[in-house]
Amino acid sequence: MVQAIRVHTCGGPDVLTWEAVELGDPGTGEVRIRHTAIGLNFIDTYFRSGLYPAPAGLPFIPGNEGAGVVMTVGDDVTNVKPGDRVAYVGGLGAYAQERIIPADRLVVLPDGIDDKTAAGMMLKGMTARYLLRQTYEVTADTTLLFHAAAGGVGLIAGRWASHLGATVIGTVGSEEKAELAKAHGYEHVINYRDEDFVERVKDITGGKGCDVVYDSVGKDTYPGSLDCLKARGLWVSFGQSSGPIEDFNLGILGPKGSLYATRPTLFSHIASREDLQTTAGDLFDVVVQKIVKIGVNQEYKLADAAQAHKDLEGRKTTGTTVLLP
Repeated sequence: MVQAIRVHTCGGPDVLTWEAVELGDPGTGEVRIRHTAIGLNFIDTYFRSGLYPAPAGLPFIPGNEGAGVVMTVGDDVTNVKPGDRVAYVGGLGAYAQERIIPADRLVVLPDGIDDKTAAGMMLKGMTARYLLRQTYEVTADTTLLFHAAAGGVGLIAGRWASHLGATVIGTVGSEEKAELAKAHGYEHVINYRDEDFVERVKDITGGKGCDVVYDSVGKDTYPGSLDCLKARGLWVSFGQSSGPIEDFNLGILGPKGSLYATRPTLFSHIASREDLQTTAGDLFDVVVQKIVKIGVNQEYKLADAAQAHKDLEGRKTTGTTVLLP
């Protein structure tokens, strides 16, 4: 038996229960790992609340990201071996002391990246990678707006985009978060509690607008995000921390400048083993080279996951948070 967090009924943070679960042996193509750290992400709250239904139904163990050590492997596993330090973004099941996971979802960690850093950066870091390098190819000619600049993805994206030479604008909700964003590559930071972010973007860009807006906030930043774009600009909606956008009207993209809109997910960008290795490899490179610095700003015991969710949803956290088994 191992200890894990389980959800028996969807709802608020208090539905996260700490209990013993049975864990068997890995099957063909599977690996059993012992977690050393687990990443906390906003998507975890979506599954917990029921906004995103758990694929296998109730009860379920939440969490999509972790790092640890390979304990045992099943038949036909060749990419990892017992004792390897590994990390992953995979299916639900990370909020546990140990888990079984398909071997092809694991990547071996380089020596220059510790377990806590790895656990907190895989989902956020690979998200930043596909946003900046695939969804829109950011270059030195790019002007971009990134909402929630002091969040986990935002801090990584700020440094990475700045390294690429882009003009990087971010929004935050406090002066403390503004200072954090400035320290992570944001040339311009807008505190949306004190300023109209649409007007400030127009001021910063001389009325031209941005090439791309990255929006993980959702309800509170829509349709303002569209008004921050130049003609034929791209709105990237990749989250909804303030709530879902209801009744999206495709028709408004035309009069606002023949805009483009997309709703990408990480999981479609790392579905194949080749794509996973390429994406993770690019992330490892910028972290080892210290182009991107991953700050683990909060740590909670795994048993205290409910409090971690409360703090995350209450916007009391910044950057990366990990749960420790």
